[in-house]
Amino acid sequence: MERIFSGMRPTGSLHIGHLSVLLNWIALQDQYECYYGIVDWHALTTGYEDRLDLPALIRDIALDWLSVGLDPDKCSILVQSRVKEHAELHLLFSMIIPISWLERVPTYKDQIQQLGKEGGKDLSTYGFLGYPLLQAADILVYKAHAVPVGEDQLPHIELCREVARRFNHIYGPVFPEPKSLVGKVPLLPGVDGRKMSKSYNNAISLTAPTAEINKKVQQMITDPARLRKDDPGHPEVCIVFKFHQIYSPEADEVETNCRGGKIGCVACKKHLAANLDKLLSPFRERRAYWEKPGRVEKVLRDGEERAREIVTATMKDVRAAMGL
Repeated sequence: MERIFSGMRPTGSLHIGHLSVLLNWIALQDQYECYYGIVDWHALTTGYEDRLDLPALIRDIALDWLSVGLDPDKCSILVQSRVKEHAELHLLFSMIIPISWLERVPTYKDQIQQLGKEGGKDLSTYGFLGYPLLQAADILVYKAHAVPVGEDQLPHIELCREVARRFNHIYGPVFPEPKSLVGKVPLLPGVDGRKMSKSYNNAISLTAPTAEINKKVQQMITDPARLRKDDPGHPEVCIVFKFHQIYSPEADEVETNCRGGKIGCVACKKHLAANLDKLLSPFRERRAYWEKPGRVEKVLRDGEERAREIVTATMKDVRAAMGL
């Protein structure tokens, strides 16, 4: 089987905006040899001053992954900082990669503007400049053949391919050039219409209880021009309908009834809340299982052991190629 690496930063509990990515990971674990990393060093690239409680955040994101359905018998779940070969390969790559390659990554300039100039964070660090190179090391230390990504991450994978090509050109063939597996990631707004984010308190948790789901859905903004429940609606401007399109098999019927004034906003929200509750209910049950003491910790230990077998062999090849 071909090999995959992908990861997420442990910066807070996941919400349903992350669900499409995780469902794609779950599908891939039956087709590839998968390594999924909780990339805690990456959390420091923009949050080094925040004094994050990383052990708690790591456990929380692992619980989210397992709750949704990642199977530790089919994939390896690991913590980046506990597999030191990630850092060693990043250091060696930093010796051969021009700074200009890192400065041209689109998200570097975007985040300098959004988080630095507008957000007030000091991003004038090598860690922030070099995070795409650390990401390349994360992938290539497993000699991954493919990486599941959204379209916004394609420049990072292209950089990773360029890093592999440059290393292979200088030292000989060691790394495959990983391909991108572009998944469809729908843009899901928060309940208030802004970007869904825990910091905005406008997100629905992956393991939200029924009462929380109902409360969040009731907060969703609907068609402002619709004053009475039998007024014709305009679902294209309604946040509730955006959720129906993703999570309700009967979205077409909902749209027809809305446009015809056959269903009011209150009933429409109740319908959506019921569908979301049905979707998230199995996640809550699985989370209750994985929350038992020691279970998550064993999954991470086992994943790190399997990862270490791969990365140890990779670094042996790298050191031999570089004459170290």
